[in-house]
Amino acid sequence: MAEQSSRMARNIAIIRALTCLMFLMFAMTSDAVGSVIPKIIAEFHLSMKAASAFQYAPMSAMALGALLLGMLADRLGRRRTIVIGLALYGVSSALFALGSTFGQFVALLALEGLGVSVFKTGALALVGDVSNSTRQHTALMNLLEGFFGIGSIIGPAIVAGLLADGLSWKWLYVIAAGVCALLVALALIAEYPPERTQQRAPAGLLPTLALLKDPYALAFCTLISLYVAVEVAIYVWMPTYLGIYRGPLIAFVPYALAAFFALRAAGRLVGAWLLGRFSWTTALALLGAAIFVCFAGSLVGGPRTGLILLPLSGLFMSVIYPTINSKGISGFVKAEHGRVSGLLLAFTALAAALAPFAMGAVSDFYHSPRYGFVLASAFALLLALGLAANALSGAATRRLQAMELSEYVAPGSPGRAAATPVQTP
Repeated sequence: MAEQSSRMARNIAIIRALTCLMFLMFAMTSDAVGSVIPKIIAEFHLSMKAASAFQYAPMSAMALGALLLGMLADRLGRRRTIVIGLALYGVSSALFALGSTFGQFVALLALEGLGVSVFKTGALALVGDVSNSTRQHTALMNLLEGFFGIGSIIGPAIVAGLLADGLSWKWLYVIAAGVCALLVALALIAEYPPERTQQRAPAGLLPTLALLKDPYALAFCTLISLYVAVEVAIYVWMPTYLGIYRGPLIAFVPYALAAFFALRAAGRLVGAWLLGRFSWTTALALLGAAIFVCFAGSLVGGPRTGLILLPLSGLFMSVIYPTINSKGISGFVKAEHGRVSGLLLAFTALAAALAPFAMGAVSDFYHSPRYGFVLASAFALLLALGLAANALSGAATRRLQAMELSEYVAPGSPGRAAATPVQTP
């Protein structure tokens, strides 16, 4: 019995490590786009709106894949879903070595986004399988976001190193392909926990979209979209916005994005402190208000204050996305976690695609990146108001308390829904 428990603990540790590394690898490429865009604008003579294809192409593909394929984790099993997604992502990344035109790179990024939609929904569903409570689910999601934050620092650093050595930015994606190959091997050898499910989730786009009839799902999809719109404004367009700064701190401009990612990583301490002293709804409301203050201040003072306040906003962002994502998924039965993860990922990707595109279009129209940040500040205000409304209503907390009894209490305890173990292939 002790040996079996030790083996189970070891398998869970391997699965958590695999999931963390998947998030790190994805962040390496997705959050480095702000460093890449100025280079492709110069290399291919693009407008800001055209260059934003490097962001909206993979994110649009990710959104489509999440909506259409999010249920794969519930139907094919976690292992197969993760391996299929990683394989698609890895091959697409490796082909960057052969690409030479803007159109080719955009097409490969779209394929990458499709791969991410598959392996990430599998990974998010797997989080529920290894969690024993909604609180533990949120803690693990925050751990994953921590690794995502590390990847966000590594990616731009790799790009900076490549450019400093006179190499092309595209080798970032080839490096990611190598990491992906290791993750595929790890995914194949890992032993997955049994899935507890009452019924296989229905397939197709319409059953996934039908989740939006539930006000809980609609509210969390809206919150996650607003948060992502605010975050991508920083890592996609902040370098361009600060590029118009000509003050005494101009030497700091190239490091502003790295400072944002570093502060976002450090923000886990701020977020953990708030979550330890307040309810999660109150903590998120306070963090949302702080983010809006940073964005509003960067507009009032222009790039001079934006150079300080926009990177500083990262300090308040770290725990918002994983907590919203976790609470959104945990509000449903585990049998639907793959489908719900797909829906939330779709809204994440749509926001990550449409928000920077809209910012680029507005900036082009008014011939200044400042106007893109006017739009981003509006997103920040809506996010702050939405998080405040969530805290005041208490509806999410009541929903999670009910789900805690039906899905997470120990098997055999009163209130536990009957569940049939299904071994993941």
